[in-house]
Amino acid sequence: MTQGKLAGLLKLITIGLGVIGACVYFLILPGIGQDWAAEEGYGGYFWPWLLFLWGTGIPCYAALFEFWGICTEIKRDNSFCEENAIRLKTISLLILGDVAYFFAGNLIFMALGMSHPGVILLSLAVDVIGVGIGIAAAALSHLVYKAAVLKSENDLTI
Repeated sequence: MTQGKLAGLLKLITIGLGVIGACVYFLILPGIGQDWAAEEGYGGYFWPWLLFLWGTGIPCYAALFEFWGICTEIKRDNSFCEENAIRLKTISLLILGDVAYFFAGNLIFMALGMSHPGVILLSLAVDVIGVGIGIAAAALSHLVYKAAVLKSENDLTI
């Protein structure tokens, strides 16, 4: 597979994730929220929860935007560059910030009596997965930076 085809495939996947995310945030979450609000008597909590959950999407789309830049560098056959290391670090920080926001928001809703303990337990599972992805992105950032340094040293010796 050529660099161009790989970058194109990664960009297609990025677009797909953006579309799936939009469906989740603007179709599935409001639908589920309205159903739960009607059944459980949490009707007054629908909009605060929906706005909170929409807030979690902002860092996700910012991370997709950063990943698009990585795909562009891959297409240019410049995978191991400092810009990609910085983008991966930014993605890591966005993910970890989103995890912190999600965790804190769930605690606040619980303290206000607008949540259920089961939701907290489920959110902890999501938080652990998010931390894992954030750490993986940070590790990749470090590795890409090291590779970029080696590449620049090799470019100077040739």
